[in-house]
Amino acid sequence: MRLGLDIGGTKIEAVVLDEQGKVRYRERYSTQKQSYPAFFQAVVEIIHQAQAAFSEPLTVGVGIPGAVDPTSGLIKNSNILVLNQQPFASDLERRLALPVTITNDANCFTLSEAMDGSGKGYGVVFGVILGTGCGGGLCVDRRLITGPNACTGEWGHNALPRYSLARDGADDACYCGDHNCIESFISGSGLERQYRNEANQPASVPEIIQRVEAGDAAAVRVWERYCDQLARSLASIVNMIDPDAIVLGGGVSNIDLLYHGLAERVAKYVFGRHCHTPILRASHGDSSGVRGAAWLGHASRPVTMSDE
Repeated sequence: MRLGLDIGGTKIEAVVLDEQGKVRYRERYSTQKQSYPAFFQAVVEIIHQAQAAFSEPLTVGVGIPGAVDPTSGLIKNSNILVLNQQPFASDLERRLALPVTITNDANCFTLSEAMDGSGKGYGVVFGVILGTGCGGGLCVDRRLITGPNACTGEWGHNALPRYSLARDGADDACYCGDHNCIESFISGSGLERQYRNEANQPASVPEIIQRVEAGDAAAVRVWERYCDQLARSLASIVNMIDPDAIVLGGGVSNIDLLYHGLAERVAKYVFGRHCHTPILRASHGDSSGVRGAAWLGHASRPVTMSDE
């Protein structure tokens, strides 16, 4: 039995999966963010409640927004600010007296889809989250690759391939400190930013898509540009890793229109002008994060390239 926690900025979801991946337990809680001690105690209590519901031991895996720094063991890059620079992983293992595997939410998504989702049966799976941000992860033979810097899959903070002012619009400063990151363009918030600049009015992603389908000229221009940016970005993954499958998740991935002609767009930017990589929609949707956390606890630790 596998317990997974998906810790987000507003909620924590706990799920227990059995050997076949069937959900045997699910609970949701508000995230306690007023202090690290309050956050940590709340997580411990959530785990204890799940353990109390079963007579057999549970493995534990945790997905967080952020990452464990491989050098210091401290959490970094989390939007739950009280988590940053805290030894959350070691604290949790010490309190629970059992191994706990912690990784970021994009890695959990990728592992979930590689284990029993759209990526099942593929050797090398690259997972993409197109949501408020743009996360990514890499699984090889159903094992996560994390890298010595805990950066594997962080493609969203590479520069947008072939960026130009005429093609992509004004230069954009990313919160990470760089300019024209992939995340600034192909995330859901990136699509909204580009529409706002083009139409001089704000709109949500669903509203933009409604306007595209209605033939609104500004919306169509932005959507065509967005699809080309996504294709360039995915082609860079194919050219570098050449995965057996790419799985898309996050809110933007639920747009049917996204997949119309996407493979052909990607092929234009792949070396050789052909692309045989299937680009798939996630099977488990919003549940992939917590399911991946559960599989994470059961599997052996994520590996670095040096382990392979």
